[in-house]
Parts: sequence; C-alpha cells; structure tokens
Amino acid sequence: MLREIMRVAPIYTPRMPNSGKPMSVRMTNCGPLGWVTDERGYRYQATHPVTGAPWPPIPDILLEAWRELARYPHLPQACLVNVYGPDARMGLHQDRDEDDLSAPVVSLSLGDTCLFRVGGHKRSDPTHSLKLSSGDAVVLGGDARLAFHGVDRIMPGTSTLLPEGGRINVTLRRVTREG
Repeated sequence: MLREIMRVAPIYTPRMPNSGKPMSVRMTNCGPLGWVTDERGYRYQATHPVTGAPWPPIPDILLEAWRELARYPHLPQACLVNVYGPDARMGLHQDRDEDDLSAPVVSLSLGDTCLFRVGGHKRSDPTHSLKLSSGDAVVLGGDARLAFHGVDRIMPGTSTLLPEGGRINVTLRRVTREG
C-alpha cells in the first residue's frame, strides 16, 4: 500500500520555510490534500510539489484506522507519510496548519523504534519521552491536540519490517471544517 503511494507520489526532501534548508525527513502524501513545506512556508495543497500530479487517495485500511482511533465524525483529508532514515529527526512542533483544530491527529508508526518527545502547549513546557515501536499509534486530540511533539532519534535495527531499515510515520489529519 505505501509502496504504491510512493510510486504514484514519490518521496521528496522538503525544505524549511525562509531558509530553504532541507529537512532530514523525506515525505509524500495521499488524500485530497497534502502537507508541504518549502521556502514559502507550511501549507496544504492538492498536488505533489515536484511532479505537480494530484495526490493518490488515502487507502481504505488507513481510513479504517482513522475511524477506530480518531472517533471523529468526518474523514481525514490528508495523510502525510514521513520517511525517516537512521539520522533523521523532527524538532518540537505543533500541528496547527489545519483549519479544524477540533479534529485529532492520528499517527501510525512503522519500522524502527523512535524516541518520541511530547510536551505542553508552549515550546518551553516540560516534555516526556517515550519509545514508539512499529505498530504503535498516537492520537493527539482534545487538550493534547496542540501539544508540542517531535522525534529525537531513530533506533536502527529495532525492526525488520522495512528491509532497508528506517521508520515510516503515517499521519492522518482533517484540514477543513465540515461545511
């Protein structure tokens, strides 16, 4: 399923706003909208930033995971697929580019274990670290929806799921409010 998504919408290296510095995480998306970042900023758009093609649809198995975990009445509109190599990181951040902040963010981990850090609503709030292994799910909803969170490191060799190693994180999001 993910290989097919990556065939239709190849993984690419996103860039940080303003600086244009490449991120250590590579990514792609599926669904009506995809989350992208480059020198112009963070945003959702309907097309792949490199190929210009529309994103492929979100697979049914991921929609089912959303239904079971999100407990939210509307389906996700974006599915961000982050691909972490052994040295990739994701700094503390909030997922706040969505119009509908009442919808949770559902995150599924595949492959190598990572050290995940989560805090409060301010970057300076205390954080807690936990290991996310292949098959783990995290739901940031309710008061935790805007918690700062990130990935401090990948633990290579902790999973045999991905033959080439590394970690894939699949994040389902509702972007707009239901009309």
